[in-house]
Amino acid sequence: MNRLYSRLHLYFKLVRLDKPIGILLLLWPTLAALWLSSQGQPSWQLVLVFSVGTVLMRSAGCAINDYADRDFDRHVKRTAERPLTSGKISGKEAVGVAVVLALISFALILPLNTLTKQLSVAAVLVAGSYPYFKRFFAIPQAYLGIAFGFGIPMAYAAVQDTVPMSAWILLLANVFWAVAYDTEYAMVDRDDDLKIGIKTSAITFGRYDVLAIMLCYAISFVLILAVGWQAGLRTWFVAGMGVAVLFAIYHYSLIRERERMACFAAFLNNNWLGAAIFAGIALDYAVK
Repeated sequence: MNRLYSRLHLYFKLVRLDKPIGILLLLWPTLAALWLSSQGQPSWQLVLVFSVGTVLMRSAGCAINDYADRDFDRHVKRTAERPLTSGKISGKEAVGVAVVLALISFALILPLNTLTKQLSVAAVLVAGSYPYFKRFFAIPQAYLGIAFGFGIPMAYAAVQDTVPMSAWILLLANVFWAVAYDTEYAMVDRDDDLKIGIKTSAITFGRYDVLAIMLCYAISFVLILAVGWQAGLRTWFVAGMGVAVLFAIYHYSLIRERERMACFAAFLNNNWLGAAIFAGIALDYAVK
């Protein structure tokens, strides 16, 4: 029994259930899309399916990411002791965990329409290929934004059986948001990444990294505001966006000196930024 518990604990750490920030960064845009696509009245079955699916797919993505980066992570201080990198579990186990989680996630959407299932296949392909973009793509965080935001078109497809332009605009907003928060994250590992040759936006932006982050926040906010305003959202939505702007300003105060732990704190705080935007959308619909 102790051996089984020990193994499950390693899998728990492999898929980062002990660090739920990644789940939340996926969840807030997905929930926002569900509320917008249903005009504030999503079925609770869909909310449950997409919430659980978000947990499963983020967990599968972590396992695949660690498998792809197993030869790099041992050279990075923050990742050297991960279960796969440290040799506590094998590469085959990591891939097996990812496949099982992806299959369970797909089973959840089997009752949904064909378009949603088709988009889920695309989502898996994007998520599975993301780790390899760090080998050659100068700003892999943009690709991460697509992977982290694929719940947006899927939510619209599940509710409306189509993916309107507003969904793609929200996905684009998510790309800019992901570039902002993951550049903050990449600033923590910049020295290690330079040594091992991994490409990140923090390296690509160079001394303009802070400016690039703030511009990405601004573009993301403008796009979300445009979609929400077109949907008829007003007071509470604008208030939520205002809170998100204040969080972004707070992030600037943390990252402007480029200190590792302050940058990491800014990255973690994006949970509250995303929550503020979703809360504004949900509250605005609730009072109508």
